[in-house]
Amino acid sequence: MTKYVNSLADLKTQISGWQRNGNKIGLVPTMGSLHEGHLSLISLAHENCDKVVTSIYVNPQQFSQTEDFDSYPRTLNKDLEKLSELRVCDLVFNPTQMYHESHATIIAPTGVAEPLEGQIRPHFFGGVATIILKLFNQIQPDIAIFGEKDYQQLLVIKQLTRDLDLPVQIIAGQTFRETDGLAMSSRNSYLSDSERKLAANIYRVMQITAENLQSGIEVSKAIQNAVNKLARVGINKIDYFSLRDPITLEPLSTFKKDARLLVALYVGATRLIDNIAVSFVQSGAINSEYNQLRET
Repeated sequence: MTKYVNSLADLKTQISGWQRNGNKIGLVPTMGSLHEGHLSLISLAHENCDKVVTSIYVNPQQFSQTEDFDSYPRTLNKDLEKLSELRVCDLVFNPTQMYHESHATIIAPTGVAEPLEGQIRPHFFGGVATIILKLFNQIQPDIAIFGEKDYQQLLVIKQLTRDLDLPVQIIAGQTFRETDGLAMSSRNSYLSDSERKLAANIYRVMQITAENLQSGIEVSKAIQNAVNKLARVGINKIDYFSLRDPITLEPLSTFKKDARLLVALYVGATRLIDNIAVSFVQSGAINSEYNQLRET
């Protein structure tokens, strides 16, 4: 049975009981509006620990004043129904308050937090790192699950746990996609029917770009071809479409090793992000970066 708490005191009571019993605790942080991608992460946590905590909290510190904090989908009752049906989440933590009125401390990550989203949304990873550190302190999980769909965020959290010596193992969960390839996201609900069809081109163009790179087309040309393809279907506002080192996120001007293709763009007024691994093939050998990511 899934329990529900919204106060820190009730959370600590439950967590301390599990700790006394020697239970291994897993955490899946979310902002709610749960979809199959979230549920897969919760199931993954269940496979790797004794007790699973799902947090649901729309974190104001990772939104700028011009972003969609007020309109972000909040579907708590439906979320609780989904978690109850899933039958692997032991506790839902839906805090009524995470920041007191005089809160004045923010984590300021650099490194992998600086490029891409860090340039476009400079406030974002500070807000993410701060809320995750607070959740880690409050819940004291042994493991935490983050999806590869938010790939840069996954790397930032890995960096956070390493740099601050946090005793939490970070496990990556695969990206879940709709049947047409669109990465599952709570923000997909913003899309109109016509925009939803348009958004299916994102994954298709990323796959084509990966194939072009693997066939020997130069990186700059493959990227420009992708931008042109998106423009032809009506996707013109692109924050980035970039080939990066899968661990450091350094830009790659040549394709000579496993890489990650990351994109952020707008379909209508909705900003969507996605990414895929691009394996480097040489003499029939494929060196996948997935193993390195999951083992670190």
